[in-house]
Amino acid sequence: MTQNIPEIYGSLVFNDKIMRSKLPKDMYKALKKTIENGSHLELDVANSVAVAMKEWAIENGATHYTHWFQPMTNVTAEKHDSFISPTGDGQVIMDFSGKELVKGEPDASSFPSGGLRATFEARGYTAWDPTSPAFIKDGTLYIPTAFCSYSGEALDKKTPLLRSMDTLNKEAVNILHILGNKEVKHVSTTVGPEQEYFLVDKDLYNKRKDLVFCGRTLLGAPAPKGQEMEDHYFGTLAPKVSAYMHDLDVELWKLGIPAKTKHNEVAPAQHELAPVFDTTNVAVDHNQLTMEIMKKVADKHGLVCLLHEKPFEGINGSGKHNNWSMSTDTGVNLLDPGKTPAENIQFLVFLMAVIKAVDEYADVLRISVASAGNDHRLGANEAPPAVVSVFLGDELTEIMKSIENDTYFTSHGAVQMDIGAKVLPHFVKDNTDRNRTSPFAFTGNKFEFRMLGSAASVANPNIILNTAVAEALRQFAQELSGVPAEEMEHAVHELIKRAIRKHKRVIFNGNGYTDEWIEEAEKRGLYNLKSTPDALPMWIDEKNIKLFTDHKIFTKEEIFSRYEIWLENYSKTINIEANTMAEMVQKDLLPSVMTYTEKIAAAASAKKAVVADISTACEASLISKLTALEEKMASGVEKLKADTATALATEDPLENAKAYQSVVLEDMEELRKAADAAEILIPDALLPYPTYGKLLFSI
Repeated sequence: MTQNIPEIYGSLVFNDKIMRSKLPKDMYKALKKTIENGSHLELDVANSVAVAMKEWAIENGATHYTHWFQPMTNVTAEKHDSFISPTGDGQVIMDFSGKELVKGEPDASSFPSGGLRATFEARGYTAWDPTSPAFIKDGTLYIPTAFCSYSGEALDKKTPLLRSMDTLNKEAVNILHILGNKEVKHVSTTVGPEQEYFLVDKDLYNKRKDLVFCGRTLLGAPAPKGQEMEDHYFGTLAPKVSAYMHDLDVELWKLGIPAKTKHNEVAPAQHELAPVFDTTNVAVDHNQLTMEIMKKVADKHGLVCLLHEKPFEGINGSGKHNNWSMSTDTGVNLLDPGKTPAENIQFLVFLMAVIKAVDEYADVLRISVASAGNDHRLGANEAPPAVVSVFLGDELTEIMKSIENDTYFTSHGAVQMDIGAKVLPHFVKDNTDRNRTSPFAFTGNKFEFRMLGSAASVANPNIILNTAVAEALRQFAQELSGVPAEEMEHAVHELIKRAIRKHKRVIFNGNGYTDEWIEEAEKRGLYNLKSTPDALPMWIDEKNIKLFTDHKIFTKEEIFSRYEIWLENYSKTINIEANTMAEMVQKDLLPSVMTYTEKIAAAASAKKAVVADISTACEASLISKLTALEEKMASGVEKLKADTATALATEDPLENAKAYQSVVLEDMEELRKAADAAEILIPDALLPYPTYGKLLFSI
């Protein structure tokens, strides 16, 4: 069915066009002032907006509203209230006030707080974020909100994100004014998060306890074919996948989410969706919504969308590339080098601020993507290593060298590509190649942070990026403050030269997958925080506490609460995986092995009964192999259960996480080896769960 895309795009969003048509002019102007300048929203404006929002929502079939927020769980939360208000005569009216718009009161006691709230202290508040548009979904008006405790601590991801956007705006505008660009009044960070995912058949999914409970397979021998033929990447879309992607696009477009690109990814059954960039907090909201809609649309197509970072062993996992940049209210992308980047002082200052920020706060950037799932993916020759480095490309690297050494930079100019066939058009070659092994790569007019896992909220990395870059800009502004205009160019040149010499260790344009780079990174003094328990203690390092408290992104209490939540989340994740694996092996796989062994033994006995001296060497060999694997699995399950219980009883949060990482995960790995070896020997009809071959090649 043909869709009129401009007509349906944003049709379920209370966007600027709707606000302009529904609100009185003075109220519309007041709301726009709040959205664009962050000024205080008066109650009369909130009341006017609430009435307009309610009328529009009801016109579009909504009966309820909800304050939609992002607690520290990687998923969103919502409590639905109807618009009805009894009139006392057995009738109701549809009502929605400004007070209900701007403030909600969900129970805060059951969300992760890391000790900020006692269990018996239930009150929490949600506060409307007017910079992120409300929308309608499933007959409910969704109002994006921040979430805080009764005493004001941030219990969510939106609040610190908005704080970080404010601090970057302040520092970026300040240094632009110092550089002579007085026209700029506001700087926004923008993000376009690419989203990788797997699609599997729903019936097969429901037969896998590990996928249902953990989002990833804990057992499973490789299929005869994986991704080695390199034929799935950008390949022809299967009809069922194409139909899913079409419906997904339509649902996202209705919600004003600018889904742009879709294609097959490297691994079988793996795909990608990429949107057009948006203001950071809106992009974060959109990505959370995208992940939810992806799963709902998949269900309607008899599929399941897997967002785990590593759902299948032996093939690529799924990431989420965070394309990040900065733009002014005058329409300038501050990371656009222009045609002559060597002469673009403004660009070089902001570029160097990002490099400095990544070098000085690489540890917290690594932490921003840390999770039990992502640990399986980072450094696995499918994703960047756990070492954070910056890729600049040849031209920018040469410019940096020329500034550092006070030499003249000679641009090679634009190069036309001539592929050889006369019928093909000529086109201008990009000034640098792309480096898919780099964790933090400059890609023309933005940086692509490639370490994020597929299931992660993009809030955390952008909180870190915004704050770290703001701190770098603040320090640059201190150095340049008071410099006369006629001396500014020289002062900036010297500032950049000093910064390059101090931070060039983080620049690496080579292959990040090699062991040689890991060795080189260690020599350069770069962090290699391989696992989540290795990384998380750096979160409470004094320099990082100072960064976040100085810029008022987090209080010290909020910092420590997140440290505790993340450690607990890591341990709980592996605990669930260990329990699931033990159950699958003990209750499902071992009985299958025993059943098959009995069948083989019966077959051997039947043969002997017919021909007494016939050979049963094949049956005997198979029985011996299965019995040996059965014993390994039985002892492996008992060891896993015992070590999991020991880890669970460890009270210190960090030691608890380390016990799961160093002991329980190792037990799981050993148990899997035996289980997968047994799986290969058992006929599919006797296996208790679908194989990788069926899961990955059934659509």
